[in-house]
Amino acid sequence: MKKSIARAALGIVALSLATMASAQVKPEDQIKFRKAGYSFMSWNMGKIKNNLEGTYDAAQVTAAANAIAGIANSGMGALYGPGTDKAIGDQKTRVKPELFQNMPEVGKLAGDFNSAANNLAKVAASGDAAAVKTAFGDLGKTCKACHDKFREE
Repeated sequence: MKKSIARAALGIVALSLATMASAQVKPEDQIKFRKAGYSFMSWNMGKIKNNLEGTYDAAQVTAAANAIAGIANSGMGALYGPGTDKAIGDQKTRVKPELFQNMPEVGKLAGDFNSAANNLAKVAASGDAAAVKTAFGDLGKTCKACHDKFREE
């Protein structure tokens, strides 16, 4: 329980600091950059999935897991600044406006995601495909938890 509270608090602090940093990036660029980050993570998750379903290449899985953890820890919360709750110019977004009204919950979900991404990177370094499969599933659950609440399909 204490870990959950600490993660939520850390997520809220990180999101708050990131929001201050977002003032330097135009809202349409925030949307563009966060979409790029999620696309890159998705591509790397696809590489891990393909390895788990086919021939397992530990080096490729480790590289992909490290890329995901790197993006997860990059301060992406800064890309959810004011005005990024809707499309701007040619930059569309699927974020629900409710995300911006539930920062404590978003902070907890972000903290859970970061923890799962870091764990996946750690487990991938071990080369144990079965452990990677479990950690990969855990990461997917954190993605789904946020998507279910705060992403329009």
